[in-house]
Amino acid sequence: MKESNVSIGLINPKSPYNVSSVMRTAGNFVVDSVFYTGKRYPRALMRNPGLPDMHRKVGQAISLTEVTSIIDAASNDMKLVCIEFAENAIALPEFEHPDNVLYIFGPEDGTMSQEIIDSADAVVYVPTINSMNLAATVNVVLYDRLAKSSQEFEGNELILQSRDINNSLKVKE
Repeated sequence: MKESNVSIGLINPKSPYNVSSVMRTAGNFVVDSVFYTGKRYPRALMRNPGLPDMHRKVGQAISLTEVTSIIDAASNDMKLVCIEFAENAIALPEFEHPDNVLYIFGPEDGTMSQEIIDSADAVVYVPTINSMNLAATVNVVLYDRLAKSSQEFEGNELILQSRDINNSLKVKE
């Protein structure tokens, strides 16, 4: 059923909350793997071992791997797509998502290097007034991918298997 390979690359993330939320999003949108660079995230985890697990069951099967180079994390057939406020970038509503892709997101409090931008097959920005939170940006990009896909949604099967156990709402027919 799944014909694509989708991965996420995080450049030097600092917030365990954001990374955990990205993992939950990755599970919800059927991402294959998540990579990250830098030492801020592991350091923050060591300093705060009691942080709540925000990614729930949905993101637990997805690998979260530390890498030295985010570009090297992509397989040869993957397109590199940077999500960044960069001049001459493509607005997300106009972007066509490739099947095999590594979406690369910059740090919460900075930007990615020009070298990474220059290596990208595409640079895309989310047209907002200001920059968004890292996890929110990942959510928006992956939802846009889903909304533009040819995937069909039929009946109540997805709703029944996806909703919280405390939710039994029905719309009147």
